Amino acid sequence: MPAELSAIDKAKFAAARRACDFVESGMRVGLGTGSTAAWMVRCLGERVRDEGLAITGVPTSDRTADLARSEGIRVVTLEEAGWLDLTIDGTDEFDPALNLIKGGGGALLREKIVATASDQMIVIADPGKEVARLGAFPLPVEVIPFGWKATKSLIEEMLVSLDVLGREVTQRMNGSKPYLTDQGNLILDLHLNRIGNARQLAMVLNQVPGVVENGLFIDICDIVVIGQADGHVEVRDVNKGTVERDRIDFAEPVNLFADLGD
Repeated sequence: MPAELSAIDKAKFAAARRACDFVESGMRVGLGTGSTAAWMVRCLGERVRDEGLAITGVPTSDRTADLARSEGIRVVTLEEAGWLDLTIDGTDEFDPALNLIKGGGGALLREKIVATASDQMIVIADPGKEVARLGAFPLPVEVIPFGWKATKSLIEEMLVSLDVLGREVTQRMNGSKPYLTDQGNLILDLHLNRIGNARQLAMVLNQVPGVVENGLFIDICDIVVIGQADGHVEVRDVNKGTVERDRIDFAEPVNLFADLGD
């Protein structure tokens, strides 16, 4: 493990390496987006090269697709793959029921489509992503550009009657320009602080004209793999109600991650 890696990077690597143990040759695998998911793609690429692992990857963003191809992973579209065996992705927050907030990396629409087209969704995370209740991380909502200010106003009006602590809605920017998703849409970030009823909020948001999708993943995640900086990992399976603990050996060379940034 390169000495310059931070404790959080080590935790992300540990979770990613353990999650890749669920992947077997012949599988069709959804590949998530974000800094944690990038570690997973690199770990799968290592297995492709060293073990001859033969998988088909369906990336959730253009940048994940580029990374997967560079790692020697066969990449296809979801239409070509049909149905997936599993999806591995990161998260911005998860609660005790493994409900998630995702979309900090801007790929929430493709991520949710791919995850729900999979037999199983595995989330990889560092301990800082675990919360008692969702909402501290701003909730991303993808909206179409046409009439986006009207959509924003409708969301703000809707939030008044819902169980949330904050109601500020901001447009995500990329420098001085609006952030655009791979689908050419905009993202509104909802600064809610605490979400009282995530299931209700997810349903109501998607009824607002102009909203494409929201970053609440309710009853989608099956397993969370939590990595620690010392290599310890915890695997929680919400369906089986089990918790397994393991440890990843950092002693082996993993310098292929030295150039991987967030």
